[in-house]
Amino acid sequence: MNQLSESYWDEFWKAQDKQKPNKVSAWQFGADPDYLAQLVMDGIKTATCSGLIFYELENEPLPSIDDYSIVLNSKDEPLAIIRTSDVKIMPMNEVPEEFAIAEGEGDRTYRYWKDVHVEFFTAELEKLGLEYSEDMKLVCERFELVDIKKR
Repeated sequence: MNQLSESYWDEFWKAQDKQKPNKVSAWQFGADPDYLAQLVMDGIKTATCSGLIFYELENEPLPSIDDYSIVLNSKDEPLAIIRTSDVKIMPMNEVPEEFAIAEGEGDRTYRYWKDVHVEFFTAELEKLGLEYSEDMKLVCERFELVDIKKR
């Protein structure tokens, strides 16, 4: 986590009447971090997903309920804090329409979500010499917006 994110995290918790959690991560959303972060800050995007294979290959821990994350823009500047409220692992072809819509992207339809995610996962897996399949396992995460950084 960079210094800007650490400062934002510390400042946010100084203003709370609660103990600061020990664990926080800072990251950008997908292929268009600025657009997706804005959807989060506008309250439109309340879910995200990633391929389980990417967590496994990078030896990254899976998200858990009550995890906190700092949402970064494309310049790695902190924009907001979110808290994970639910995590489910499921095949891509079993992701419910309601979850896809909660991702908040494009025209907010299941068709849009599926098309964009098939394209994204196909390209990312190809870079690793792997193939996309309809039943690839996804880590489906729901979150709530906790704070928006004041500019």
